Amino acid sequence: MISRNIRSLAKLIPAIGLIAAAASPLAVVEYKIPRERAFPHDPAVGADGIVWYTDQQNSFIGRLDPATGKITDYPTPTAGSGPHGIVVAPDGGVWYTAQRIAKLGRLDPKTGHIDEYSLPAAARDPHTPLIRKGAVWFTVQQSNVYGRFDPRTREAKVWTVPTSNALPYGMVNAPDGSIWVALFGTNKLGRIDGESGELREIALPATGARPRRLVVDESGMVWYSDFARGYLGSYNPKSGAFKEWLSPGGASAAPYGIAIAPDGRIFYDEARSGTIVAFDRRTGKTETIKIPTPGSIVRNISVDSTRSRIWLALSGTSRIGKIDLK
Repeated sequence: MISRNIRSLAKLIPAIGLIAAAASPLAVVEYKIPRERAFPHDPAVGADGIVWYTDQQNSFIGRLDPATGKITDYPTPTAGSGPHGIVVAPDGGVWYTAQRIAKLGRLDPKTGHIDEYSLPAAARDPHTPLIRKGAVWFTVQQSNVYGRFDPRTREAKVWTVPTSNALPYGMVNAPDGSIWVALFGTNKLGRIDGESGELREIALPATGARPRRLVVDESGMVWYSDFARGYLGSYNPKSGAFKEWLSPGGASAAPYGIAIAPDGRIFYDEARSGTIVAFDRRTGKTETIKIPTPGSIVRNISVDSTRSRIWLALSGTSRIGKIDLK
């Protein structure tokens, strides 16, 4: 009985590693947005390699063609809508959350036309979108709900997170059909059943942890950025085990946007150091990449697997960043 309890306890206590960082030969290439006070919040890349981004400050959806460097702006139908998260659907449609007006928007990449769709009153500040089986799922941070919108019927359904003030933030699909969400207002992750919409909460071992963004790898392992404590963390749903690594920038680094690159490494941003960290899951070693323009905060990262590159929205500097991995 005692040994069984010890084994159970061991699953709840994370293994803590220290990241030994080295400078990387990789570099961030920047594209300047030709609009005064542009504030790119999130990026998304389509199958054609075109990069889309939200300009939250000016309420535009931006289009960047990496081949030419040309940037095109599309104003949102409702001025001041505050576009936040963005994602490209399999059909090429560009969906975004209009955070200030409780709507979703869809941009037709062929025409540039944007349609807006109203959400229930409970979803007053839609945050991060993702596509699953043709539906648009989204988090609603301050409202403490998450939801699903069906473009065919234009019907939306929302669910309330069990923990009050959980601040559902980053959201990502998993290989098994579930959806994972970072509950930024508490030390919890959430696993959403992709069919029923029901959410199960998983508490991180450290009460002070505040997961902000997350990704799920090919094995189902969940990786998250602990913004409050300066850690990269992992959770294995199969074993219940946690592991975490102190970021190269230390406890005040504020890890934020995170992604799994085509080469398998975890890339994430240190919001307070202007640094991108590349973490090798096999060896635990990291490389650091300095963002050229000071003041950049990468809130989200988009992956172009076909071209082996990642894209960054460099908030605070009116720029979009690219890292080529080849």
